[in-house]
Amino acid sequence: MDIYSSYQLQDSLLAPVRVAAGMAAPIAGLLAFPGPIGIPARQIEAGLDIFSHSGISHERPKFGINQVGSNGRLYEVADKVVCYSPFCDLRHFEKIDAPPQPKMLIIAPMSGHFATLLRETVRTSLQNYDVYITDWRDSRDIPVNAGRFGLDEYIDHIILFQRRLGVGVHTLAVCQPTVAALAATAIMAEDKEPSTPISLTIMGGPIDTRINPSQVNHLAKTKDLQWFKEIMIDTVPYGFSGAGRKVYPGYIQLASFISMNLDRHISAHLKQFRSIVTEDAPSVVTHRKFYDEYQTVMDLSAEFYIETISKVFQEHDLPNHKFYWRDRLVNLDTIEDTFLFTVEGERDDICPPGQTYAALDLCGKLPDEMKFSYIQPGVGHYGLFNGKRWSNEIFPKVCKVTELADQYHQTKNTPGLEFNS
Repeated sequence: MDIYSSYQLQDSLLAPVRVAAGMAAPIAGLLAFPGPIGIPARQIEAGLDIFSHSGISHERPKFGINQVGSNGRLYEVADKVVCYSPFCDLRHFEKIDAPPQPKMLIIAPMSGHFATLLRETVRTSLQNYDVYITDWRDSRDIPVNAGRFGLDEYIDHIILFQRRLGVGVHTLAVCQPTVAALAATAIMAEDKEPSTPISLTIMGGPIDTRINPSQVNHLAKTKDLQWFKEIMIDTVPYGFSGAGRKVYPGYIQLASFISMNLDRHISAHLKQFRSIVTEDAPSVVTHRKFYDEYQTVMDLSAEFYIETISKVFQEHDLPNHKFYWRDRLVNLDTIEDTFLFTVEGERDDICPPGQTYAALDLCGKLPDEMKFSYIQPGVGHYGLFNGKRWSNEIFPKVCKVTELADQYHQTKNTPGLEFNS
């Protein structure tokens, strides 16, 4: 029995135990009498509750964005799939009866979590834009006969979706897809495609991981590609639509993320234990909401994972000007008409500052007045696209860049912009 099958068997055996723990937790809570005498019962309740939520899920969460405020009004939101492939849905969040707004394509990472991890990115963006997002599918649910899915196919999807949305689209890529988004923009620019994005915002992405390398970058360099193929790749077991497909399992990615900040996750769960014991309901809900999403994972196709490790993290193909899309060399100098905005987090330990900024230097033919950068103080990786810093400080700057891009493409006049003044 391979590792994936063993993991799946263990998960299946523990699932009813977790359900039982979840049912028993509130019963223990009922025995928690007021005062010190009730503390042991509340501790039992806390332990059972935390165990009941400790499992990993592959069930894609819902975005759950039903209403949003825009221009002083509240609009109903319809969540629709407008373009489909076996590997990805292009999802549109349509504000019912809203006046026209600029289109924004959000390119979600395919890095072990579903696109719903960008729920707040979407919700905030809906204030000012007509929003679409790439909703990647779990590879263990994709039949083998659907074919391979590597970096070439990933870029194919970005180009396909840009064409689907048409002229005047703003694109925002978060983390891992920044490389593919930049490459797709260059390809479309070289082909003089009318649907080439007029602005591209790339946030916390591994454009050049030789700069200020992180723990993730060091791991990618200390192991050869064969090690990743042998240790990190497994086969989807019988019982799933993608049975027989080679994948990088989501549970391995989750374990890797947790191990990077193990102390932080242990502290968070100890805090959750205390919150349940002291009946701090808001803290309990906040913790549970985050980890229910964080522990929902998806598998990546083996081709995509291995090619990303090789081309992005080991060989640095894009900054070395040797990145190919199919049999075609990607030339970033063809980007001459797309506003480029790099956003980084001061405390980002996945893609540290400097790695995303490198894109500005690589686009040598893009005028300086169309290049912008920003480092958000005090935030890590997830703070770039979630939370108050994203909505109150980063998003307004994204809006400024897209407004300039709109003005430029309407009047060819580019006023100056300064973020750090």
